[in-house]
Amino acid sequence: MSLHISPLDLHEPSHTSALIDLLDHYARDPMGGGTGLSVHARTHLVEALRLRADYFAHLAWLEGEAVGLINCFEGFSSFAARPLLNVHDLAVRREHRGKGIGRALLAAAEAQARARGCCKLTLEVLDRNAVAMSAYLGFGFAPYALDPAAGSAVFLQKLLD
Repeated sequence: MSLHISPLDLHEPSHTSALIDLLDHYARDPMGGGTGLSVHARTHLVEALRLRADYFAHLAWLEGEAVGLINCFEGFSSFAARPLLNVHDLAVRREHRGKGIGRALLAAAEAQARARGCCKLTLEVLDRNAVAMSAYLGFGFAPYALDPAAGSAVFLQKLLD
């Protein structure tokens, strides 16, 4: 296995094709919603990401095939007065899971976060996704709590469409 991690180039057609393909693969998985990417996302994602200075991603390649993707967005910690990095998507093709590809992508994101002076990495994970939860905990992630007596943070959403 010859694994190679590279920054995603939003102006390189093979990279943008891999981005859409891997995200669609992830979105079709039950842990990604099970429905695939919408036509709107497939059509507009690359151009929308090109406008964001806070975005970066890496692709994982095995023998010339894109098999993994990590999408990240820089945010800001007001308590630390420093940037933070949110791992928004981590996708590995089903047939290549369990080979350390996700860990290599997380390591690339961590290196980028350190280079940007970020104070932490953040991510969301479904509480019943035991495989992903185990991988994230093994990489050093932990539930977020300011004071354990107050409990752990819970990720919420309000859809606007």
